[in-house]
Amino acid sequence: MDHVRGRTRRKAGSVIGLTTALALALTGLLTGGADDADAQTRAVPKHAVTGYWQNFDNGATVQKLSDVQDEYDIIAVSFADATATPGELAFNLDSAGLGGYTVDQFKADIKAKQASGKSVILSVGGEKGAVAVNDGASATAFADSAYQLMQEYGFDGVDIDLENGLNSTYMSQALKSLAGKAGSGFVLTMAPQTIDMQSTSNEYFKTALAVKDILTVVNMQYYNSGSMLGCDGKVYSQGSVDFLTALACIQLEGGLAPSQVGIGVPASAKAAGGGYVSPSVVNQALDCLAKGTSCGSFKPSKTYPDIRGAMTWSTNWDAADGSSWSKAVGPHVHGLP
Repeated sequence: MDHVRGRTRRKAGSVIGLTTALALALTGLLTGGADDADAQTRAVPKHAVTGYWQNFDNGATVQKLSDVQDEYDIIAVSFADATATPGELAFNLDSAGLGGYTVDQFKADIKAKQASGKSVILSVGGEKGAVAVNDGASATAFADSAYQLMQEYGFDGVDIDLENGLNSTYMSQALKSLAGKAGSGFVLTMAPQTIDMQSTSNEYFKTALAVKDILTVVNMQYYNSGSMLGCDGKVYSQGSVDFLTALACIQLEGGLAPSQVGIGVPASAKAAGGGYVSPSVVNQALDCLAKGTSCGSFKPSKTYPDIRGAMTWSTNWDAADGSSWSKAVGPHVHGLP
């Protein structure tokens, strides 16, 4: 998540060209859980809401995991830390910054969220996300350490939010290895920037396609972006329904299943440097993509009723705004066809 400890900070990107879209290929959807029995309890819903939970205090409402609003189906704990070993992950709960929140409470809250049907995953990246997976050794270190953290804390999977570039060959290798260790019910999400998903030749898009058999959802960040090309080759500016729908179309027609595409937006204007849209615009974009209604000037050539849903940065900024985002978007997502 582009942020300065949670506040978004990326400069506006520039428009780049598109490659020829690949045919839509995958129709399955992935579910969450640590084993087969739990997977039935914690299955990711057909239409899901993802929220990032801040493991730090940056001025938004400080939350314990137990405080996260019930509308969120996937909770991405932000963030994992890098170690001195390339590719290796660690996690350090900011107990002091979170009012004395203890590791034991945190682990218990993960279990409680899972018992209520939610998936809790560990996000890798963000402002201080200096994790690099560029060779076989770092891919192994990533998979081994991520699995160890899943075992220690009970995470259902990981979120890839690396904003300083990634190597599709070795990141794909790492994620496939991790999924193999985790077994059925592994939850894998991604939160690329808009520029990362303009073309199927981009490393992030290549990674998503390479792991689409284990991929739950890509919640691209439709903010802090500047203008970008839509799937019709026209230029769209952030902060509009057309920006959401025309850019989602690139992923939908570029090889990802509708169930693997979500719309990522800030929970409030304070949560991002630019690109905030009201919850009603998010709902309009979802209706446009799923049902062909409420579109702006861009209307996709077909509908995608299985579109996964929406994501926000963050549950804390949502709480700071009276949970207005999740109260509006959550029921709408869960009510999609």
